Amino acid sequence: MNLKEMFDLKGSVAVVTGGSRGIGRFIANGLAEAGANLVIASRKVENCENAAKELEANGIRVVTLKCDVASEEDVQNLVDTTMKEFGKINILVNSAGITWGAPTLDFPQDKWDKIFDVNVRGVWMLTQRVARIMKDQGGGKIINISSVFGAKGSMEETHPAVAYNPSKAAVNLLTKNLAVKLARYKINVNAIAPGFFKTDMMMYLFKPEMKGALDATLGFIPLHKVGEEDDIKGLAVYLASRASDYMTGAIIPLDAGLAAF
Repeated sequence: MNLKEMFDLKGSVAVVTGGSRGIGRFIANGLAEAGANLVIASRKVENCENAAKELEANGIRVVTLKCDVASEEDVQNLVDTTMKEFGKINILVNSAGITWGAPTLDFPQDKWDKIFDVNVRGVWMLTQRVARIMKDQGGGKIINISSVFGAKGSMEETHPAVAYNPSKAAVNLLTKNLAVKLARYKINVNAIAPGFFKTDMMMYLFKPEMKGALDATLGFIPLHKVGEEDDIKGLAVYLASRASDYMTGAIIPLDAGLAAF
């Protein structure tokens, strides 16, 4: 198999949660450029519909759905609709995620619970259902979106979201555990752990009043930059393609060197 064939996703079907914006959108763009048909889902379906218009310019088919991954009913509908429309699922990208900023000593319990419902429980519910399908198909690729903060603490001034880090730590261990348990079915499970990317979730850091915090953050990043689309979509295509058949259980930092400290 030559290199182009290894990275070719033509004819495959990828489900991307949180695929209408941010890192999920970056990854959806990459998968579309590599030839994969897409099902993109998020809580705001209108955002998905807007994204679909651009994604379809790659000559692929895109289905859009409203889905709150914390809802078991929405998750089941996402799986059922994908199978009805395409009859298979080759790739799953668990990119939907939330955070909530508040002082650590005043952090609301309901926001803690919501973060874990979306970032951990939602990943598990969807992955379990898709893995059953992949088992019957003879294999598949699952990509979880974690965070550099899934393996470290963060400063209150730049990242006042105490529940976020442990939720992503749970994603990391879930990735490793599923990689071991699903290997017998030829299902590869890996995670990308991004650092600071210029997404809607991180835009608070780019407000004028946060300049000092942003400068301090960049000072701790060896490459002194934040990530953008081209910094992640190539890695996502690698993990979704046959090029990564020998990789499973990996948590890959994509953070301009932040985790190297």
